[in-house]
Amino acid sequence: MTEEQYRGPAASDRRTFLRRASIAAAAPAVVALVGAGGTATANAAGSTDLPDFAPVPPTSFGPALNSAGYYVGQISGNLYWVTDSSYQAMFLATRDGVVLVDAPPTIGRNIQRAIDSVTKPQGLPSRVTHVVYSHNHADHIGAAGLFGRDVEVIAHTEARRLLRVANDPNRPVPSVTFDDRHVLTVGGERLELVYHGPNHSPDNIFVYAPRQRTLMVVDVIFPGWTPFKNLAESQDVPGWLAAHQTAMDYSWTTLVSGHLGRLGSRQDVVLQQNYVTDLQDSARTALTTLDPTPYFQKYGSTGNSWAIFKTYLDGVARQAADPVVAKYIDKLAAADVFTMDNAASMVNSLRIDAGVLGPFGIHP
Repeated sequence: MTEEQYRGPAASDRRTFLRRASIAAAAPAVVALVGAGGTATANAAGSTDLPDFAPVPPTSFGPALNSAGYYVGQISGNLYWVTDSSYQAMFLATRDGVVLVDAPPTIGRNIQRAIDSVTKPQGLPSRVTHVVYSHNHADHIGAAGLFGRDVEVIAHTEARRLLRVANDPNRPVPSVTFDDRHVLTVGGERLELVYHGPNHSPDNIFVYAPRQRTLMVVDVIFPGWTPFKNLAESQDVPGWLAAHQTAMDYSWTTLVSGHLGRLGSRQDVVLQQNYVTDLQDSARTALTTLDPTPYFQKYGSTGNSWAIFKTYLDGVARQAADPVVAKYIDKLAAADVFTMDNAASMVNSLRIDAGVLGPFGIHP
C-alpha cells in the first residue's frame, strides 16, 4: 500500500495542512504568525466574525517539533513517546522488537521514523512486532495498517467487535483480545493492559508500564488543556468521570494522554478533576435554578417543543459554563473554547444518567 493510497487522493494537501497545524500548535510564536495570516485571508474572503480566544499558557505547550513535524522523547529506560503536538503514541524498544501503543494517522509514517531514530543507534531491532490499541477510534489507531500483516495486534474484546463492523483496512482487527486484563511481555519489557469499564468509548483501556512508572490512558486527561468538546466526545460520561480517579489509583509519575504536545503529571489529573467537578456542580445548580418560563412563553404558543428544550438547555449550559470559564481561564488552555460544549454534555448526562431533570421532572 502506497502512502497516497493510504491517505487518499488529497493526501499531499492534507499533509501540508496538518504539518502547518502541528507546527503552529507546538510553537506559540508561530501561532501568532499563522493567526495574522489567517485573519488577513478571512478578511479578504469577507469572513470577519471568527471569535477571539484567550492566549494559551506557555506551560500547556509541548516540546518543539523537528523539521519532519514530530518529536520523539525518552520517558524512562526503553519507553518512548512520539507526538505531532496534536496526537501521541508510545513505544517500547526491546531486543525482540518494538511494541507500539496506538498509531495516530496524523503522525503516520513519522512513527516509524521516530522508532528508527531511537533503535538504530542502540543496535536494537526497529520492526514493530506488536501494536496495542487503546481503543477502536480511527483518530488514534488509523495508521496501524502501515505496519503490515505480521504484527500482533492486541486490544479489548469489544474493540474487535467494533472493528469487525468498521471493516477498515487501516485499523486491522485485533489478533489477541482480552476482557479484563492482559500482561504483555516482549524482550524483557512488560506492559499491563487493564479494562476498567466503558468511559470515553466502550473499549478504552489503561496501559501501564510498571518499571517505567508510566500510565497511558487516552481521551480522558488533557494535560494543561480543557477537555475536548462534549467531555471528550465520551460515550459514557459517568464512566469517563470515574476514569479520572481510576488513573490516580495507579502508581505512576508520567502520563501519556494520547493528545496534544506534552506528557502529563499527577497534578494535571488533579486539576482536571477539579475542573469537571466544578462543571458538574455548576450544571446541577443551573438545572435546578434556571427559570424555564421565558422559554415556554416564547415557543409554547406555537407548539414547538424542540425549541423550548433547545433554548432552555442552551441557557442551562451557558449558566453552568460561565463561572467555570472565569475560574479556569488562566489555569487550563482553551477554557473559553470548549467549556460551553462540555457543560452541555454534563447537563445532558445529569438529566439522563443521574435523574436531575429540573423543570422536566415528575409533574406535581
